[in-house]
Amino acid sequence: MTFTRPLPIFDPRSIPVLGIDDHLAGVALERLTPQALRERFRQPPVWTPEHSVEKKFSDRTPALAAVLLPLVMHDQLTLLLTQRSTNLSTHSGQIAFPGGRTDESDQDAVDTALREAHEEIGLPRDHVEVLGTLPTYVTGSAFIITPVVALVKPGFALQPNPGEVADIFEVPLSYLMNPAHHRRHEIEFDGVIRQWLSMPYTDTSDQIDSSEGKERYIWGATAGMLRNFYRFLSA
Repeated sequence: MTFTRPLPIFDPRSIPVLGIDDHLAGVALERLTPQALRERFRQPPVWTPEHSVEKKFSDRTPALAAVLLPLVMHDQLTLLLTQRSTNLSTHSGQIAFPGGRTDESDQDAVDTALREAHEEIGLPRDHVEVLGTLPTYVTGSAFIITPVVALVKPGFALQPNPGEVADIFEVPLSYLMNPAHHRRHEIEFDGVIRQWLSMPYTDTSDQIDSSEGKERYIWGATAGMLRNFYRFLSA
């Protein structure tokens, strides 16, 4: 019988902020346009990902996966994100990219990301222009994730799968690519010091029925991959 260690259970909002990276420059707006992103992926810079492998907290067999970073082409680009359903076995209730485990029938990581995005939120492939991929990110739950970055043409109608997705929302890319919104945290669990980033965002979109907006607490693997995206764009 295989012994599986329990996943850490805590409210990440309750963990103190060790520091905020407002000493780092944000990515200039002229680098956050569709054409600038196309050029960046055509001629990528020499750079090093900052977050690659989380410390393991599960003995599960490693599994390949892919996620889509869908950048919606409004006047200023926004990133489409989901809040995972609370009934999922891993990372339930967390903010995430559309994506999931690789199937044997998938041709590659791009195929996985596009298939999962369609299954999870109904994003049609014909609205998606894939730009490229970022280095793999290994989660503490043993998923080896390939982030796939893509531009998305507006005009689509989303249909979230209620078994997987509780909510869908957008965040300005310029907000996420500004380290003044990147917070560092640390906690000890199972005798191991674990560190991660958070990028809390207050959503004041028209769909939010509150004058104060709704907090979208982006953290963990999602924030780690976004930090790598920041390093890629600012290199």
